[in-house]
Amino acid sequence: MSFSFRDASSHALVPYGWDDVWEAEFAPYAEQGLVAGRVVRVDRAMCDLFTADGPVRADSSLVTPNDPMRVVCTGDWAAVDPDGDPRFVRTLLPRRTAYVRSTSSKRSEGQVLAANLDHVVICVSLAAELDLGRLERFLSLAWESGAVPVVVLTKADTLDDTTYLLADAEAAAPGVRVLAVSAATGAGLDTLAAVLSGGSSVLLGQSGAGKSTLTNALLGREVQVVQATRDADGKGRHTTTTRDLLALPGGGVLIDTPGLRGVGLWDAESGVGQVFAEIEQLAADCRFQDCSHQAEPGCAVLAALDDGILPHRRLDSYRKLLRENAWIASRTDQRLRAELRREWKQRSAAGREMYERKRGGGGGHRRMG
Repeated sequence: MSFSFRDASSHALVPYGWDDVWEAEFAPYAEQGLVAGRVVRVDRAMCDLFTADGPVRADSSLVTPNDPMRVVCTGDWAAVDPDGDPRFVRTLLPRRTAYVRSTSSKRSEGQVLAANLDHVVICVSLAAELDLGRLERFLSLAWESGAVPVVVLTKADTLDDTTYLLADAEAAAPGVRVLAVSAATGAGLDTLAAVLSGGSSVLLGQSGAGKSTLTNALLGREVQVVQATRDADGKGRHTTTTRDLLALPGGGVLIDTPGLRGVGLWDAESGVGQVFAEIEQLAADCRFQDCSHQAEPGCAVLAALDDGILPHRRLDSYRKLLRENAWIASRTDQRLRAELRREWKQRSAAGREMYERKRGGGGGHRRMG
């Protein structure tokens, strides 16, 4: 692939996801003498960034607004002072994609966990009971982010046969690539590395899902500290305490994150619809357009339930997530959410176009129609 960067030094940023689109976005700030950098770690008001001149540490307090959705986060592209002690982050480039969950606060605020992603990798440990409802929750937010979800069943070496659990996960994740991997034996790692190569990815999952171990395996070196999980429930301590963006040896970057105890939905109606695509397709054949799939005559969803085509668990999970999302939506600023949605969709389109150009026009996994 050829780049038309005006500044040759920008080529140093390509392994971190820099491309022609970002170059054009950054042009006004380059004219002001500012430097482009990708945020690799955030520590309160300070953040570490990788720039064309190498790593720098900068104060982000000047761009930290009252809106938590616009706070600097790992994966952001920023315009930074060229020098100074301390340097300051002056502004952020608009995000193409963002993985957002609702906070646990009573104000129902959104929290951006990682930004400008090509893939959201949802890690689920096979050493513990497979919770399909939790997986569907993670997937709903992944689809909503604008990135492509990937499900990774870790610790595959703990089971003699992963066939049935793999099938269960695939049924809960229509249109999503599901891989069983083992950092201990190396099984599945080459395939996962190929999927993530050249893009920006984030690892998400509960504590004990093996994210840090998987990160080390993909990097080929011990970067993240790993602790043993508890035998009783397969859960682990929060080994990773920050969201760290790390360069992959085959190209691209990977963001390792702390274990998540809970992931609340945040304006994820379309994401929920994507995860439960078969229910949405069935609903199109219901007699009534506003069918609630409870007891209405001519309900195609209930008919599929009676025929055994649609599992009760899937419908219960679908209803639960839609109710939760509706409650969150009723408590948030409609105007702000609409503005953010428009911005993310525009950036997502530009990002996907550039991503396909990087891949030489390759398809990859897309949303189901």
